[in-house]
Amino acid sequence: MSILGWIVFGLITGFIASKIVNERGEGCFLNIALGLVGALVGGFIFKSLTNFNAFHFNLISMVVAIIGAIVVLTIYHALTGRRRF
Repeated sequence: MSILGWIVFGLITGFIASKIVNERGEGCFLNIALGLVGALVGGFIFKSLTNFNAFHFNLISMVVAIIGAIVVLTIYHALTGRRRF
């Protein structure tokens, strides 16, 4: 996947995850970073639990990335002391 594809993928997954955790969102650049890091974290968690490679661009990888981004966003809020609401 190209760099632009990864940025769009990160933006979409980060936006969805930030809307699930925090209804007002996090901002464009933080959503992209959150989505990309969440995709990596979710992929590693999913691969270790199921031994299935989720590092392809499809619907399953989108769901895995959203779950990973939710985990990363929850940790981010815990470390920065920001409230969920």
